[in-house]
Amino acid sequence: MTSRLRLIALFLAVTATAVVIAGCAGKSINHVLADPSRYRNREIKVSGSVVNSYSIAGRGVYQIEDNTGRLWVASDRGVPHRGARVSVTGTIREGFNLGPLADFARLSDGALIMIEREHKAR
Repeated sequence: MTSRLRLIALFLAVTATAVVIAGCAGKSINHVLADPSRYRNREIKVSGSVVNSYSIAGRGVYQIEDNTGRLWVASDRGVPHRGARVSVTGTIREGFNLGPLADFARLSDGALIMIEREHKAR
């Protein structure tokens, strides 16, 4: 292979890698709130600081905030404390029934919420 072909192959490999990484990158909360139908029932990742946190018997809800907005997250694996920086992977849903936790979160009918698969505190 000539050096020109090797350079082209390297460029294509780097470009393909960048596209894959960009697809896995986290979304801003504003992106999710601005177009919820685009993310509904899809798994995404968001990051932010915990501004509210409530739990009962290992289940709970917490609200995260980035510099673009706030989003409630439901968890059955415990919740991080207020002020924690977290990255959350989960599924976006509308109108999810939180049972008694809904009173704490003050969610309106049809509110957008993320159902957590995992979170990592930093």
